[in-house]
This record gives sequence, C-alpha cells and structure tokens, in this order.
Amino acid sequence: MNAVLNLTDLQPTPDDISGDVLAGLSRTPKRLPSKYFYDRRGSELFEEITRQPEYYLTRIELALLEASMAQIAEAVGPRAHVVEYGSGSGRKTRLLLDGLDDPVAYTPIEISRSALLASVERLDREFGDVEVLPVCADFTQPVPLPRPERTADHALVFFPGSTIGNFTDEEAVRLLRAMHQTMGDRGGALLGIDLQKSPAIIEPAYNDANGVTAKFTLNLLARLNRDIGSDFDLDGFEHRADYVADAGRIETFLVSRRAQDVTVEGRGFHFDAGEAMQVEYSQKYTDAGLAALAAQAGLKVVRAWNDPQDWFGLRLLQRT
Repeated sequence: MNAVLNLTDLQPTPDDISGDVLAGLSRTPKRLPSKYFYDRRGSELFEEITRQPEYYLTRIELALLEASMAQIAEAVGPRAHVVEYGSGSGRKTRLLLDGLDDPVAYTPIEISRSALLASVERLDREFGDVEVLPVCADFTQPVPLPRPERTADHALVFFPGSTIGNFTDEEAVRLLRAMHQTMGDRGGALLGIDLQKSPAIIEPAYNDANGVTAKFTLNLLARLNRDIGSDFDLDGFEHRADYVADAGRIETFLVSRRAQDVTVEGRGFHFDAGEAMQVEYSQKYTDAGLAALAAQAGLKVVRAWNDPQDWFGLRLLQRT
C-alpha cells in the first residue's frame, strides 16, 4: 500500500496560522498556540527531548504500554479502527498495533506533514495487514475520518504522551467531546496521562540540561517567521518552564530579553523587557481531575494502568 497516495491532506494554511497567532498576541498575557511547534524541525527536536535523561514521560509510557498490552487488548477487543491524535515517531503506535487483536485500520491525524509521512511509511511496511489511512490536519478541529475497506467493529482513539495536558480544561473537554463522537457507542479512547508527583521530578523534564527543550520552544518562532512572514528575533527571547503548584501544571513561556516590537501580518505587537508569552501548558493529573473532565464530555474511565511508581498512567475511556 502506498501511504502517500492515501494521505488526506487538511493541514492548516498560512491564513489559519496567522489568524491563530494574531488572536494569541492580542490577548493579555500574550500567548502562541503550542500546536504549531510541530514543523519538521520541531518534530525532530521533540523526539530528541524524549531521549533526554530528565524527560521521564516517554520512557515510562513505553514501558507501561508494553507491560499492560495484554490487558489493554482484552479491554479494547478485536477489529478496532485505531485513530491516533498526533502520531509523532510511531514508537508507541507500533506497540499498540502489534498488541491489539486484528486491528482493521490505522488513521494517524498529525499536523506536521513531514512527521506524518515518515511515521506512516515505517508503520505501513511493518503492518501490511492494517490499512493505513493518514490524515494531515489539526486534530483540535473536527476531522472527517477515512473509511477503511474492511469494516471495523469499533473505533479506538489513541492519545498518548499526556498531550491532553497541553490544553486548558475547557479545551480538553472540547477535545474529549470530539473523541466521544469519533469512538461511537462501542468504541473507546486510550489516553496517556502524566500524574501528580514531586515538582523536583516534573520541572527538570521541561528544562533539560542540554537545552533541547529551549531549542524546541524557540523553533516555534522560526517556524512562524518562515510560514507567515513574522519577524520574531530568536535571540530576543528565552525559554522558561515553571511548575505552578496551585494549577498542578507546567507553564512554558518565551520571555522577552528586552523591550522590542514584533510585526505579524502588518500589525505591530510590543513586548516589554521580561514580558512572558505563554506557549504551552503541561497539566499533571489526579484520577479525580481526569474523571471530572471526562464526565463533562459524556465519558467515564473504565480501566486504568499505572507504572510501579505511579508517575504515569494509561486510562481507557468509554461513553457513559
């Protein structure tokens, strides 16, 4: 199967990106959408982040998936159409598709076209019996799913990496409602969630000693300069990530090193020296907190798996 020929390409246009950026810079405090981190270079840098010693999330989630796969497969059931939000490198997907009972099709929805194609080509070679139907799109918006040739018994939305934590509670509920629609009456959603623990463990994961996360964050500005013609000075901003105990999350910022002005689509935006522009949330969950969000979307947690240290969890959600 030629995965490229089966690609549904709905990736955001420059006008989409400009609209989101202008809206974010017009807010107080200013913010930029984290979904635009993932151009080709951003995807490469994120994979490098996942291999840093401080970044425990990917390492633990992979081990948890492997250890729990037999139970997950039993709970999910056979002949699923796996729909993944944000396919990344495909390391976790490979474990899931290999462990499930006769998966019918795999639809990754990824905003980075280059990352999507690279991941899909590898998976398509390895899983010839699974129809691969990639969609290049922003999964935070409604996405029409391609229909596989072989009828699936149900859909399984796969959302690993605690990526749900990158959204505000209101945004997360909207995303969970979209999952509710996608999974159907007999389907489910398998979420990875980073659990509450000591800030001494959490904070270094977003401030690695090698500075890879800082490069990743600043690459967002390089991507915007290239794609929408903005004039962010990359040397004029620095990465900062803090654990905010009251909110139970990491908040990541780009901080202006000096007073400066930035132009986007002919509109000027002033930054004071030391002004922090929010670029990402990384929520850390309790079971009660996740259950409350799920309930607002008409979902409930039906199965739960944690690593031995209770640092990270996998949760299977179904309709209530």
